[in-house]
Amino acid sequence: MAASTKQTTVGVEEAAAEEEPRIREPGAAPFGNFPQYSRFHPPEQRLRLLPAELLRQLFPPESPDTRLILGLDVGCNSGELSVALYKHFLSLHDGETCSDVSRELRLLCCDIDPVLVERAEKECPFPDALTFITLDFMNQRTRKVLLSSFLSQFGRSIFDIGFCMSVTMWIHLNHGDRGLWEFLAHLCSLCRYLLVEPQPWKCYRAAARRLRKLGLHNFDHFRSLTIRGDMANQIVQILTQDHGMELVCCFGNTSWDRSLLLFRAKQTIETHLIPESLIEEGKERNRLRFWRQ
Repeated sequence: MAASTKQTTVGVEEAAAEEEPRIREPGAAPFGNFPQYSRFHPPEQRLRLLPAELLRQLFPPESPDTRLILGLDVGCNSGELSVALYKHFLSLHDGETCSDVSRELRLLCCDIDPVLVERAEKECPFPDALTFITLDFMNQRTRKVLLSSFLSQFGRSIFDIGFCMSVTMWIHLNHGDRGLWEFLAHLCSLCRYLLVEPQPWKCYRAAARRLRKLGLHNFDHFRSLTIRGDMANQIVQILTQDHGMELVCCFGNTSWDRSLLLFRAKQTIETHLIPESLIEEGKERNRLRFWRQ
């Protein structure tokens, strides 16, 4: 779920929107629930930045507590990226559906749009390993019931890793500064590791502009937001200073100028050391510069 960042990409989205009914125009998706999202931001752009062995580095097969890895994908849209991440981290090729791999990784994927979730369920090639549910993540009662129900199947209370890919802006625009802070707090309480792709501030302006262009009401919180500017740095600060997370690595930026940031809960430090390869990668490419400013 995302807004375009580059002018060329915005133009493509607006042109494509003319082919869709008005209700499905980009500006008419105030929660980021675009029906053709992967056409504008293909999964491959993220995958090329993420090491295929990432989960094996974070959860080594030879470690004493080796077990099924549980992942949470918040804002999964119609599931294309969820499926791509699953295949990428398990090194699966197109058409490969080995039943054994579902014993290594299970993903719970949620989105606020039931139409997109239904599409994801129908098109998912790994139904035993990926579960799709309709969920407004900011609804505390529903969130607790659905996530606890999933985790209890595996005797767990938290997920090993969470994915939050181009979701933070939509939470921020619809729920304000406090909503963004609470959203990140909830994610941190649910996940040992967290991979976040924040939208930059220019995406906020583009999203608000599309609503105005369609003659719709502006986002309620847009003009009152005090958390603004360098949003990647803002989210790093919130997660590390307020929510007990540690920034492990920035894997670089996508072609639409969004950072992929990996965090982990500080209480996992004693039992899970940061892989040296991730530390060295961050040092060599100077990808943590905005965190150190």
